[in-house]
Amino acid sequence: MEAMEDDSLDIKDDHNHNYCASSSSSSSSSSSSSKVRTYLRSQLSVVTTVPQPAGPPVPGGEPGTRRGKLWSGSTGGSKLMDSDSGSESSEVSETDCTAPPPAVEGNLPLDSNVTSKFLLNAMAVEDYRKNHWPNLEKAIDRLLIQNPTDHISVSYAQIYSYVYKCVCQQHSELLYNDLTLKITNHLEQVSTHLQARPPEDFIENFNVALTQYTASLQCIVPVFMYLNKFYIESKLNRDLREDLMKLFADHVAEIHVNTLMPLLIKAHSMPFQVQPSTMASVVKGLYSLRPDWAQLAPDLFSGFIPQINPPAVESLLPDYAAHDQKLQMELSMNGFPRGDQSRKRASDDS
Repeated sequence: MEAMEDDSLDIKDDHNHNYCASSSSSSSSSSSSSKVRTYLRSQLSVVTTVPQPAGPPVPGGEPGTRRGKLWSGSTGGSKLMDSDSGSESSEVSETDCTAPPPAVEGNLPLDSNVTSKFLLNAMAVEDYRKNHWPNLEKAIDRLLIQNPTDHISVSYAQIYSYVYKCVCQQHSELLYNDLTLKITNHLEQVSTHLQARPPEDFIENFNVALTQYTASLQCIVPVFMYLNKFYIESKLNRDLREDLMKLFADHVAEIHVNTLMPLLIKAHSMPFQVQPSTMASVVKGLYSLRPDWAQLAPDLFSGFIPQINPPAVESLLPDYAAHDQKLQMELSMNGFPRGDQSRKRASDDS
């Protein structure tokens, strides 16, 4: 500072904190100018930044700070300028204010992405084949062969969890195909077993197969609810239970209906040759599988299913009465008495 006083040099600060150097006299010597430059250069090494209030980050600099720049004008003097000071600061080059763009990580090529997705899908399918489906297959086997009165210990929560995971991992179509194939193979075995049965026991055996399969579906369909809701109903516009019942109609009932129908007609003409509950179960089951089968034996189906025959006509009332009298006589001749008739009101004909 003593050198500055000797040379009558003043360091002035304007309202923008721009420091400028000037001589006390208008005719400054070259030695004084060199001293000023030397002094300013020494100050640059000490005063590099001037703090400012916190604000938006300056491009190319740290948030909330200003960077001082040395700018040489045409007058030969040197000035220390703020990067955001007035018009003179606009001379700062764009490369000083603009930070380089952040490094962008290179993306994998398209072929690599496709390959990685294929490998992940292959791993998921392999996990389905090794872990999920074998457990589901074992449970389905146990549910298909159970009797309605038997109790089989099956973890329905575990089956439900496997189905949920398969649907979430986009294996719905694969799971549906495996399920239908598994049940189809089981029904083919049932059909083969029925063919080996003697005719006199065929109705009973068919009823057992139908009842057992229907009871199994009451357990299988609920645990495959997610598959039914998010794939079969939404994409195929069908229902799981209807699809599985159709499998029984195609692979069991349709194959044996020509053998079963004459036996049913014969049993219906001979009361109690077959239990009435068995007859009703078989006839109603056939009608639920294929309503068109009722046209093969209308009299048989009309005895268990309403509205099979055409509506009654008033002109045919005498024929209906004669048919009922004939039926009553046949029952009495086969050992079914009419009971005590003493309290019955006498008819007009007597």
